Amino acid sequence: MSTENDLNLPPLNQADLSFDQGEMSVARSGPVPVKTAEDLEQVFDVPVTVSAVLGSSKVAVGDLLQIVPGAVIELDRRVGEAIDIFVNERLVARGEVVVVEDRLGVTMTEIIKADR
Repeated sequence: MSTENDLNLPPLNQADLSFDQGEMSVARSGPVPVKTAEDLEQVFDVPVTVSAVLGSSKVAVGDLLQIVPGAVIELDRRVGEAIDIFVNERLVARGEVVVVEDRLGVTMTEIIKADR
């Protein structure tokens, strides 16, 4: 049975610790630089496709060709359920539809963490 006195660990203070994606690690070489939006300036002009998916439905081609303005298509989601938000066809968040100054918008309610 070991005790604290049996371990030869260097003393750590709060300044020695940095947090990276929820995991604790010891900083090895001085202070950790603070990252800002300016660090991402190189990617500001990269185009991305953002999609907010309200729901989906399977429709036969024959039925699809008969859809007219004002037609109602049943989706696989109910009113009030979260919508999916995709960036470049990758699910990144869930949200809800909002109306702001007579325009439809989406507010994010949940960020989806990337799987590694």
